[in-house]
Amino acid sequence: YYYEIKRYEEPDKYETIKNEIKAIYKNSRETYGYRRVFIMLRKKGFKICAQTTRKLMRKLGLMPDMYWGKNRKYSSYKGTIGKTAPNILNQKFDEIKPLKVFHTDITEIKMENDKKGYISLIMDEASNEIMGLQVSDSPNFNLVRNTLNELYKNNPCLSGAIIHSDQGFHYQLESYRKWIDKQNVLQSMSRKGNCLDNSPVESQIGLMKKEFQEKKNLPR
Repeated sequence: YYYEIKRYEEPDKYETIKNEIKAIYKNSRETYGYRRVFIMLRKKGFKICAQTTRKLMRKLGLMPDMYWGKNRKYSSYKGTIGKTAPNILNQKFDEIKPLKVFHTDITEIKMENDKKGYISLIMDEASNEIMGLQVSDSPNFNLVRNTLNELYKNNPCLSGAIIHSDQGFHYQLESYRKWIDKQNVLQSMSRKGNCLDNSPVESQIGLMKKEFQEKKNLPR
């Protein structure tokens, strides 16, 4: 009994982090999930892991109203059909210099005509800026190629940069790896089925889908 009383009287070691979490959440207009909050905390110099961020947000009752489709989430993973790359980043999303580390992914959206559309994007880790974005009605490699070409058009000096992706089949293809090698870019991949390894772009996609859904629900 006295142990519990003493424990509750001790100062909360997470008090500063909790206040920062609440500030980040408020500034995001209550749209950031724990992955995005975790990234922001790391950028601000806080030493904390993603799961601790998630637990603290649950305790604080900070649950974002993010957009989630009713259908099964689109996945481009089709097994090992080409070559995979090592996970160079290993969830260390602390790059502060622009044009050094990029994240890329493909997501599926439902259009107003009930047809499916696919968005391929590449974002800069340091600035969160979208450096390439293409839309198609088919998730084929041309969609990825066009996104890469847009990135190169905007930033022709990519030598030494890192492009991180999941293990989707597009990113295992020889054509993708040839483009990577030609630009002298380092290829990095998430572990199989681990979305946290690519959380910067996952969070960006989640926010984009929420905004897209809100726009669809606006009165005409």
